[in-house]
Amino acid sequence: MTVAVKPTADPKAVAVVDELVRRARAAMVVFAEADQARVDEAVTALAWSLYNPGHAKELAELAVADTGLGNVPDKIIKKQRKTFGTLRDLLRVKTVGIVEEDKARGIVKCAKPVGVVCAITPSTNPAATPVNKAMMALKGRNAIVIAASPAGLKTTQRAVDYMRVELKKIGLPEDLVQILPPPASKDMTQALMEAADLVVATGSQDNVRRAYSSGTPAIGVGTGNVPVIIDETADLDEAAQKICASKIFDNATSCSSENSVVILDAVYDQAIAALERAGGYMASAMEKERIERRLWQDGKLSRHLIARDADVLASAFGLPVAAAQKKFFMVEETGVGRNFPFSGEKLALVLAVYRARDFDAAIARVNEIIAHQGRGHSCGLHTKELARARKLAEQVDVVRVLINQAHTFGNGGSFDNGLNFTLSMGCGTWGGNSISENLNYKHFINITHLVTPIREDKPSEEELFGAYWDKYGR
Repeated sequence: MTVAVKPTADPKAVAVVDELVRRARAAMVVFAEADQARVDEAVTALAWSLYNPGHAKELAELAVADTGLGNVPDKIIKKQRKTFGTLRDLLRVKTVGIVEEDKARGIVKCAKPVGVVCAITPSTNPAATPVNKAMMALKGRNAIVIAASPAGLKTTQRAVDYMRVELKKIGLPEDLVQILPPPASKDMTQALMEAADLVVATGSQDNVRRAYSSGTPAIGVGTGNVPVIIDETADLDEAAQKICASKIFDNATSCSSENSVVILDAVYDQAIAALERAGGYMASAMEKERIERRLWQDGKLSRHLIARDADVLASAFGLPVAAAQKKFFMVEETGVGRNFPFSGEKLALVLAVYRARDFDAAIARVNEIIAHQGRGHSCGLHTKELARARKLAEQVDVVRVLINQAHTFGNGGSFDNGLNFTLSMGCGTWGGNSISENLNYKHFINITHLVTPIREDKPSEEELFGAYWDKYGR
């Protein structure tokens, strides 16, 4: 198959990409003959390349050293948990040959590869996301070329090396998984996006927009800024513990980390006390001002403070010794928008707290927050009144509404909810995305529909128009 790279990128970058894509397509020719068992073996090989305890630890340490973001213990957990869960999901589905047959409708569905996948990956997950996407890509018998974030390039390169080693071990072409060579550049990524058959972009919204404008079919993800409601029926200590565990995981690098908590007035003081028992520190008004000045520099989050340990932040914010012993920091907020930076995504161990007079006011506040940032992504509710869960889902434009769950552990799939495991969360058209679900294997296959004749299914005019005629006339 001829590689067609549009002449919009640097010629040197085009030449490098042309060779990578040629090798990817050659590897796909070999992989095209694989049956389902062989495909699943390949997916398992990629999973083991990261799940392997030694590799998970090494890559976690390298990621923190490489990017300065997050912490090693949580990155190990994330790598193994996400990989294990994704492997579970992938081994339960079929992607080779006939994958569905509907005899009543006379339709048989056959799965086919989408082609060479360009995967743009972020610095926040420089090993987990590349492996997660590679597993899904190979499940569809595709090849993948990864465009890594410059900040996480060393880690991603090592992860790719481990994946290639496992592919070689089982006798499959290593070029099913490749990475753009250093130095990482926008020209190289642009050339790859234009040469690939599918672009899957996780990371900055600039990358997502460039993916959608590349001329190649693309899937992107939206910005996170999760607000969570605590109502008067919630188990306050349980809710606080879940919010704490989720907020502090990997130092709040996840797009699913809670950024705001909206507490109903009836239990506001009790909920704050529960959050403090769980490890939160409530900043005073003066401390809030100081946190804002130091967390944002020239209107942007400080690269030196995002995703840092709590004691580092406490020192940087000039908080008392007692705060340094806490796990995260809370600030009371009353507004939303550009003039209220705490209402946005913080990528730090800082949680905005809002008070709402009742549940309707809480929903209104959540809608304000996600309209400002995070539209389409997700929100949550801690409650014992499950009827409220449906009301929230009906009234808020997000893809995921999590009930009584720690967002970071549930949003991208969990062993105790029905979402599929992923590291890329689609946010629908609300978030400027083409998918309104978690990225999964279905996005990496094409479907051929075999259509055979069935008994005629044609209703009468009366059946279709009767009610309308009765009401409005002919």
